[in-house]
Amino acid sequence: MTARTRGRISMWSRREAVRLLGLGGAGLAAACGARPESDAAAESPSAGGSSPPDGAVVRTILEDLAPEELSHGAVLFHEHMSLDIPFWDRLVGTDNPARDSFIGTPDVPYFMQDAEVMIEELQAAAREGVAALVDGGHADMGRDVSFLRTVSERSGMPIVVSGGYYTDPFHPPELADRTDDQIAASLAEAATAQRWGAFGEIASSAEMTPGERKVFHAIGKAHLLTNIPIFTHTANGLEAETQLDIFESLGVPSGSVAIGHMGGLDDPEATVHRRLAGRGAFVGFDRLGGGQEADAHKVPMIRALIEAGYLEKVLLASDFARASDIQRNGGPGYAKTVTRFLPLLRDAGVTDEQIRTMTVDNPLRLLAFVPTPA
Repeated sequence: MTARTRGRISMWSRREAVRLLGLGGAGLAAACGARPESDAAAESPSAGGSSPPDGAVVRTILEDLAPEELSHGAVLFHEHMSLDIPFWDRLVGTDNPARDSFIGTPDVPYFMQDAEVMIEELQAAAREGVAALVDGGHADMGRDVSFLRTVSERSGMPIVVSGGYYTDPFHPPELADRTDDQIAASLAEAATAQRWGAFGEIASSAEMTPGERKVFHAIGKAHLLTNIPIFTHTANGLEAETQLDIFESLGVPSGSVAIGHMGGLDDPEATVHRRLAGRGAFVGFDRLGGGQEADAHKVPMIRALIEAGYLEKVLLASDFARASDIQRNGGPGYAKTVTRFLPLLRDAGVTDEQIRTMTVDNPLRLLAFVPTPA
């Protein structure tokens, strides 16, 4: 399926998004990028911000796309569509009552290893106004690139594949004996071979370990070899500035970096968030769509960033990972940032134009890069 065909499918599907968000056609157009076809070519995907450089592409698993080809809907910069059960067993424990929330019950296949379920879920997300998804998994989390390729081909949903390493306990043992230069070279090679469009989610613990510090240096060097953008995992905002310090010390442009999980650092004044944005990095709110109780405290932080002049540095996503959240199981689905969180922003006075900037223009500015020569 071509990018233009996907665009036509998404244009039709916005009718459902209008119903879900309770917006008129013009309001949804601003919030999720929907607009008449006659206006599409005239509107820059980076309205209100700097345009991507000449030759910049968003690298999806199937093809390189010009940023404007994805400007018809929300681009969610951090989700998960391929993980494996051993990852969850290590992360939450085999005896944890919450385990079934992530992987489902034993009588049905795990949804992130069931192509038919994933195709159905991503087609539903397209109907609800999502133009593209970034998968934040990598090998140490059980991510399967071939699975993502199949799901993207058959669903019509553009997927940006990422790569790298999670927290120290998940690092493969061989990393301990390799230098950051060696790790960077292997990451750059894998990125080319597997068509990564980002390095992410690159993770640090509540206190960054020496192993994680080495990985962050390696990721920064891999960026310099490839120009591929970076998004990170923080422990609810801890070590956020340390992460950016490492990248900047290596010469990584801050505009190529998104610091993740900043919604977990509960500060209505958004103090650290504003410092990150002031240095030029994107600030990721990527655990959204959990409902009013879970999300309400994030709205004042986003408003504080907007009021401080940092609208163009805010990114939104849900870090989707739970079986209980897929629509087949009665959950909100992969579009829950759009269907559950955006209404909270609108109720708080955030305009449709500002919503479009955060959900369409900003992620495209992060993801668009000029590939280095092979």
